[in-house]
Amino acid sequence: MSELDLVVIGGGVGGYVCAIRAAQLGLRVALVEKLRLGGVCLNWGCIPTKALLQSAHAYLLARRLTEFGVQVKGTLEVAWEFMVARKNTVVGTLVDGVQNLLTGHGVQVLLGTARLISPRSVGVTLADGSRIVLDTRHVVIATGSVPARPPIAGLDLPGVLTSDQLLALPGVAPQGDATPLRDLPRRLVIIGGGVIGIEFATLFSALGAQVTVLEMLPRILLPVEVELARRYRSLLKKQGIELVVEARVEEIAPAGKGLMVYYQADQQRQAVRADLVLNATGRVPFSEGLGLDELGVIRERERVQVDERMATNVAGLYAVGDVTGKSMLAHVASRQGEVAAEVIAGHDSRMDYRAVPYVVYSLPEIAGVGLTSQEAKEHGIQVEVGVFPFSANGRALTLGETEGQVRVLCEPGGGRVLGVHMMGPGVSDLIAEATLAVQHGITARQMATTIHAHPTLSEGVAEAARAAAWGEAIHFMKLRSRR
Repeated sequence: MSELDLVVIGGGVGGYVCAIRAAQLGLRVALVEKLRLGGVCLNWGCIPTKALLQSAHAYLLARRLTEFGVQVKGTLEVAWEFMVARKNTVVGTLVDGVQNLLTGHGVQVLLGTARLISPRSVGVTLADGSRIVLDTRHVVIATGSVPARPPIAGLDLPGVLTSDQLLALPGVAPQGDATPLRDLPRRLVIIGGGVIGIEFATLFSALGAQVTVLEMLPRILLPVEVELARRYRSLLKKQGIELVVEARVEEIAPAGKGLMVYYQADQQRQAVRADLVLNATGRVPFSEGLGLDELGVIRERERVQVDERMATNVAGLYAVGDVTGKSMLAHVASRQGEVAAEVIAGHDSRMDYRAVPYVVYSLPEIAGVGLTSQEAKEHGIQVEVGVFPFSANGRALTLGETEGQVRVLCEPGGGRVLGVHMMGPGVSDLIAEATLAVQHGITARQMATTIHAHPTLSEGVAEAARAAAWGEAIHFMKLRSRR
């Protein structure tokens, strides 16, 4: 085999995007993936959870159909097996699409395990046990992350799963021998109140499970604007989800046909019963078994250290995605993959982390980008904050989804938009406009005076920007104190 320009190790959203972009730029590329193209995001993370959450949203909407003038005869039932089947179909469609894109761009795809022999040579053990060596000018490490494993006794018991294992595909599991979840749990305990934990909490609660979330810190959803996190905490209670903060889980033990989770809270040892326990304590970079130490690649707690061009300290070696620990989000991994490919092809491309949006696909959704109010306070940054509730938005009212608000933070006098944070219907899409504003220094006045179609949810963004710039929105009157 002739020398390649690039070998990408890992076929997740960082790796396959890097391979495609490199091929578009005329490079000869091979990609090595040990399990399944698309990685965690397409197979056991982003896509499957959103498919299941859409099913849950459809179920909740069906329960409210009479509000929309639709009469339904008979009973509504959750058919978990059909929801999972739909999820698997969506996942399969996207994975096949990635395969077709790679093939169409001339990328050589190898299923197997890779290890670096040198910065210009990669040994690959293929799925059939045979070994080959790929000679290359450059290597990109895109091996992703794995669920964190806190020191909790009983974490390996049957019925204690990670998010990857809970979403296992038939015959394909990212860890061990996990099999797909066949039945909905009656009682679910989730360890961790971060993005993953809260998404699963709202999903299973909507489908009828009794859900308890145990969070070690004083608050949930750390990346989220503190006011929205506070509001969302009250929504969890309305949804019937029990939340315990400052709860340190100590042990998981068998209890009859189920499990008992023991934790410390309020200076007391407490316990909660579960049919299933989800370990949602975050993810950690995966860089083991690649031969990095032998080559002198600098790592910190498994994070491969890279610069703004995604280059490691070893010439010819690059890394993208969760393995870098920079910002463990799929869209960041994809952009990093593009940057690495462009740099390898000779272009002056660099990563810019100033405007990285986050989304929590809970019910309702939460999204944000840029500076938060707590960050502004901590760093002594003067900001104006404009707020607009979805309860005053015409499109939200027609959808029957009025919970939530948009918050715009800008420089005093309606200057540059520094941050936008929102909770409510469709905010995972609305955040794109906000990200563009933060990235390119658009002012709150410019955002507010840009014509937004009516009736749309996006008008809420313009109204919040108007409130930030001039102190008051058009379609929502601030309460004024009487003198």
